[in-house]
Amino acid sequence: MTTLLVIAKEPRAGRVKTRLTPPFTPAQAAALAEASLADTLHTVAAAPATRRVLVLDGAPGPWLPSGFDVVPQCAGGLDERLAAAFAACAGPALLIGMDTPQVTPALLDVRLAPGEAVLGPAPDGGFWALGLASPAPAALLHGVPMSTATTGAVLRARLLAAGLRVRDLPPLRDVDTAADAHAVAGEAPRSRFAARLASCAPAVPA
Repeated sequence: MTTLLVIAKEPRAGRVKTRLTPPFTPAQAAALAEASLADTLHTVAAAPATRRVLVLDGAPGPWLPSGFDVVPQCAGGLDERLAAAFAACAGPALLIGMDTPQVTPALLDVRLAPGEAVLGPAPDGGFWALGLASPAPAALLHGVPMSTATTGAVLRARLLAAGLRVRDLPPLRDVDTAADAHAVAGEAPRSRFAARLASCAPAVPA
């Protein structure tokens, strides 16, 4: 079995989903982030795992279901924070973020063989999931440029250079922009995220 890690920010206005403003207000963007995080955590809670860990920047709120260990993110860049999250795991671990509310328990039911990694690519060139059977996170993650069109490619090259077999998960779209929000809500129409989006004013991006 695998440890499931979720790395997230507390959904506070002005701190999360800033690329959604405009067309949404900071409060609406934070509400969408909260719904996305809640969907993600409830999906993780329904997936098989040895342990479920929320690696959090901020404080937990009513959106957190039971069954999670909550640990603070370390200081540093995202590459360092991801590496630290893996370093705290004793065995196989799969890490996802809070930006894919359309994720399902089946997608997270990942078995990692020795010498294997799994990577969930995102259409923007990043990744939505990373799984490592025997984490050596500093060597694999430190220095990988985050939030760029080449992030996924650089990370894949690191994994292969370390001699790992890389298995791909299906691609999922992150919610970064208003266009992403509407597309993802269409993929998960019964999600908390889709309901929250429907309650927000403006809408449909050009």
